[in-house]
Amino acid sequence: MEQHPPVIDWATDFDHTDETWAADPYPIIEDLRQRCPVPHTERFGGVWMPVRHEDVAAIANDTERFTSRSIIVSEHRPPMELAPEGIAPPISSDPPFHMDARRMLLPIFSPQKIDQLEPSTRAYCQELIGEIRARGAGVVDAAEDYAQHIPVRVIANMLGLPEEDADQFRGFVKDILEGVALPLEERIAGFMGLFQYLQGHIDDHLANPRDDLITFLLESELNGEKLSPFHVARTIGLLLIAGIDTTWSAIGASIWHLAKTPSDLQRLIEDPELLPTAMEELLRAYAPVTMARLVKEDMDFNGCPMKAEDWILLSFPAANRDPEAFERADEVIIDRKINRHAAFGLGVHRCAGSHLARMELRVALEVWLENFPTFSLADPDAVRWSGGQVRGPRVLPIEVEAR
Repeated sequence: MEQHPPVIDWATDFDHTDETWAADPYPIIEDLRQRCPVPHTERFGGVWMPVRHEDVAAIANDTERFTSRSIIVSEHRPPMELAPEGIAPPISSDPPFHMDARRMLLPIFSPQKIDQLEPSTRAYCQELIGEIRARGAGVVDAAEDYAQHIPVRVIANMLGLPEEDADQFRGFVKDILEGVALPLEERIAGFMGLFQYLQGHIDDHLANPRDDLITFLLESELNGEKLSPFHVARTIGLLLIAGIDTTWSAIGASIWHLAKTPSDLQRLIEDPELLPTAMEELLRAYAPVTMARLVKEDMDFNGCPMKAEDWILLSFPAANRDPEAFERADEVIIDRKINRHAAFGLGVHRCAGSHLARMELRVALEVWLENFPTFSLADPDAVRWSGGQVRGPRVLPIEVEAR
């Protein structure tokens, strides 16, 4: 992913695609919080990155001065004409369009709807464990062999896309989220590949409606008019990319933490009812997502001279580690009682799919712990994390001891 020279000073030249950042951003964040809480870089044409919870929340809630028309920092800004819909509605939409576009999706992701998906999700997790057991290996790549597959299956079934296209889906994730420093022509090729794929399935759904999310969107109305196929394609792209990478990362990070922290693992084995509380703490401590905004007009933000079209990286991981917002913020306390974390975002763009993500994470961990009550990192130095705006383990060798 990294296409830039290494960072020398994170306060004046940070790069969220840097390998050092991907490996462990938290010491960097803590240093910045002490000496430069809103660092700036000229990379990507100019980016600011507040690291205090207060500043992240202020910008996330300020839709007057910051636009969401693109939420992925890259070398190129999408045209202003995309507003208010943005590149991937509703997450890239500005008010007032955003409210109606988001409200349209909420019934799909209600707790009642998500509960209906739990049995099939659990059965698939057990199937994956069965495949792991069948290989008889003592070392398992928990990212490659387990975490990455679960959200792919769930979101593909919801959308009505073929499960066997899983490798293509992961390729789209890599193109869109990790290829941010690539030349424009390569970025365009990645987006075109995604939309050509989706358009084929949209055409098929128009000709053959069925009971899935694509047909639901094609039959939905916004402000009295049916959604255009272009709007549908962009929303499907959002659900596919975000629905896979964020949950994949959260599952992997949770397994990684338990593998390296045997005391927390033992507590969960002895007290399974603690898992929902522990899960929220793991989401706080290892929040996978950082969102972006663009500055609408030249302005001053707490002494920072922000220019129109400057990027803003809203680091929810940084907000979640701010000692002004959380006691013992850098510690993972799996029975933390008060935990208003920002792993699912802040403001009007808070993740509409949080119920789905929580269900997938909980079921994935329950099934893993039922089958592997004892496990550890096989080689801590071999673990590899994705960088960019979604961070999670991509190589995670775990030594398992089956029950």
